[in-house]
Amino acid sequence: MKTIVPRLAAFLLVILRCTCRRRVHNDPRPELERQGFNHAFAALHAHQLAASISAERETGAMVSRSVDGEIIARGLARIGHVPVRGSSGTGRKGGARALQGLIEHMQTGRPAIITVDGPRGPRGHAHKGIGLLASKAESAVLVVVTIPSRRWILSKTWDRLQIPFPFSTIDAYFAEPMFQGSDESLEQFVQRIEITLNELEASTIRTKLQWHTPKGSILWRKKCRPNQCQKPFARQPDHNQFDLEWMDRGGWCIG
Repeated sequence: MKTIVPRLAAFLLVILRCTCRRRVHNDPRPELERQGFNHAFAALHAHQLAASISAERETGAMVSRSVDGEIIARGLARIGHVPVRGSSGTGRKGGARALQGLIEHMQTGRPAIITVDGPRGPRGHAHKGIGLLASKAESAVLVVVTIPSRRWILSKTWDRLQIPFPFSTIDAYFAEPMFQGSDESLEQFVQRIEITLNELEASTIRTKLQWHTPKGSILWRKKCRPNQCQKPFARQPDHNQFDLEWMDRGGWCIG
């Protein structure tokens, strides 16, 4: 069982990488490359699968030393990424070694990705690793939100992990590249990344729900508050009135 589960997870990532269509919005990478800057992706832990599938090959990724981390590491390697073991959840020494590994990885000119609120949350709260990585590697931070057109949302997990359906379309939305200011502390920089990421996720969800629901997909209410009907959200008369936080916790699903 210990060997079967990682292999199945790796196979799933390969299937998703091969079958999912990837579509980017406001992609700053070509301009950054022209200017000679490398980049580190800042993503939510909930979006780690879709973000990894969407990232270019040889992207370095910090992975914990846990059993779950072993499963993820094998999958990332299968789709052409470079797993770097250790995370903030394995103790300071393990996290520091992994961060140094990512810095060295980026110094070779290859990108990296960090789930800024991982491995244990709280959801949407950025830890300092992304700021240290960008500072030490002298790179840009690319805040990215990835939303599959069809997905499972594990609403009972702390991060509300999303798993793309095979053959879905993954939309990657980028904020403007971020650099640490000369008079900006590490804490201020990380807080700015956190605010940008949370705002981008909120605006992206609103946009997809109101205007970009893919043709043929169904937007439906998984569970309902008292006195609320069971009709699909897309058919409700007032599209601007909804509880984003309640919806994102699993009250709404795209599928």
